[in-house]
Amino acid sequence: MKKTPQDTAVIGAKQLSFKDKAENVLKCWQLYAFLLPALVILILFSYVPMYGVQLAFRDYNPIMGITGSPWVGFDHFTRFFNSYQFKQLIGNTLILSLYSLIVGFPIPIILALALNQVKNSKFKKLVQTVTYAPHFISVVVLVGMLGIFFSVNGGLVNEVIKLFGGEPKLFMGEVKYFRHMYVWSGIWQSMGWSAVIYLAALSGVSPELHEAATVDGATKLQRIWNIDLPTILPTIVTLLILNCGSVMSMGFEKAFLMQNPLNMENSEIIATYVYKMGLINAEYGFSTAVGLFNSVINCILLVTVNKVSKKIGQDGLW
Repeated sequence: MKKTPQDTAVIGAKQLSFKDKAENVLKCWQLYAFLLPALVILILFSYVPMYGVQLAFRDYNPIMGITGSPWVGFDHFTRFFNSYQFKQLIGNTLILSLYSLIVGFPIPIILALALNQVKNSKFKKLVQTVTYAPHFISVVVLVGMLGIFFSVNGGLVNEVIKLFGGEPKLFMGEVKYFRHMYVWSGIWQSMGWSAVIYLAALSGVSPELHEAATVDGATKLQRIWNIDLPTILPTIVTLLILNCGSVMSMGFEKAFLMQNPLNMENSEIIATYVYKMGLINAEYGFSTAVGLFNSVINCILLVTVNKVSKKIGQDGLW
């Protein structure tokens, strides 16, 4: 079989001695110098902390230190799996995550596709600004806004309900409203910012394709379906894989701030449980075990979704 130039280049690279490789690195030392800070930060904040993972297998005592604390094996995991809260925590976390993914993932795509069809540049910029401005609101402020708007006494939503003859509702205190308020407030806050990625991908679509489709009599919906959507499909798949890989990683800040004794049945998730057990109850080993279990599930989901994506003919993360 005849060797291609690429094969020859690969073979030549493999035959380079260590000295030759070192000389190549020295020739491009400026580029490696730029890479060094990012590499140091990655090691310090992503790999060095992995040393603390062994807390999940120890009965940690701050006085004795990590290595001095007694080894307990999988006792913390067994305790968590046998806990009466295990099913509730897993269920609440999965339902909230999947609800956010199923409802929240398509909306930025639809928004980007719609904005891409807008011809008036001023109106387009206005809509973009209005939709991605909430992204810069902090979680604390957002939850405060929810408390004001949905308040029983003078809240905007309840005032509208009373205007139409209805009875005020305790939205922040009823279990059945917690998930809806959590998810839809998150969509409102993030949809504009998430749409920016898809708008950037849509900017690579050739106008000639749309012109040719228009000449052939294609409608706007047909052009969106057959031109725009296939263009951003790799971006959609990549972001979907990343989102699926963090299904179990719900940030505790918003859930914890919206949490109260009345909605605890649906608002207690793994992240808030880890926070309470680790920082409030000082059960460091147990909380580390719960967090490690959560991370392992996320890792398995990420690898699985990536393999499924490659099997159906789409690009994976690796």
